[in-house]
Amino acid sequence: MKDTIRKLQQEFDQAELRADREKLRRLLADDFLSIGPKGFVLDKEAWIVRHDQFKYVALDASEVDVRVYDSAAIVRCVQRNRATYKNEEVVLSVRVSHMWVNVQGQWHVAGSQFSPLAQEQPTAKTA
Repeated sequence: MKDTIRKLQQEFDQAELRADREKLRRLLADDFLSIGPKGFVLDKEAWIVRHDQFKYVALDASEVDVRVYDSAAIVRCVQRNRATYKNEEVVLSVRVSHMWVNVQGQWHVAGSQFSPLAQEQPTAKTA
């Protein structure tokens, strides 16, 4: 089941990168909510429509961790993104949690939460 969820997450990421609204409509749960890195909340329609002004240039996921439960799964990863918003460059490094749910045999993203990565602390040099 982890492989299935991992493939669905990759589909979702590709749909985001390509602004594939039809695929996003199929993959997102009707009651989907996303919490952005600055605390804003978007529902399914607002998430899809944001592609009018938000365009990905690159979306790279690493440190992908998939946890599967009876009818739910959580995918956590680090995303490093380059995009434009209203023609202004946006560069994000965030930790993301995507919550997947299985409803009547179909997996959907029910929620996403984005958190800025903690600043790396400089290491002290020893003399």
